[in-house]
Amino acid sequence: MEALKRYIKNMEPEAVTVLAEQVGYMPGQIVSKTLAQNKAVSLTLFAFDKGEEISSHESSGDAMVIVLDGTGEITIGEEKYLLGAGETIIMPAGKPHAVFAAERFKMFLIVIFPQ
Repeated sequence: MEALKRYIKNMEPEAVTVLAEQVGYMPGQIVSKTLAQNKAVSLTLFAFDKGEEISSHESSGDAMVIVLDGTGEITIGEEKYLLGAGETIIMPAGKPHAVFAAERFKMFLIVIFPQ
């Protein structure tokens, strides 16, 4: 029998895991781990070392950031938001946004694209 196709990769199925432990910090870097990517959705884990950033850009989809560890600064348009572990924010499609590591932090990014 042929194995079923998996749509979420880089994580073990049917295993209880802690998302924050699925991506590690690296000095002076942003580490990412893609869990799913297609025309409709993107699921990515990020670990930012302090001071690292993703500069301002726009996306065609709505993006939801869930902070898993530490503190991150999210800029949407001209507004800055400081988020800690357990907090989330939506970065709307078509609006410039950026991410800055005020301290080391990890986030789960979910982007839903228009169909």
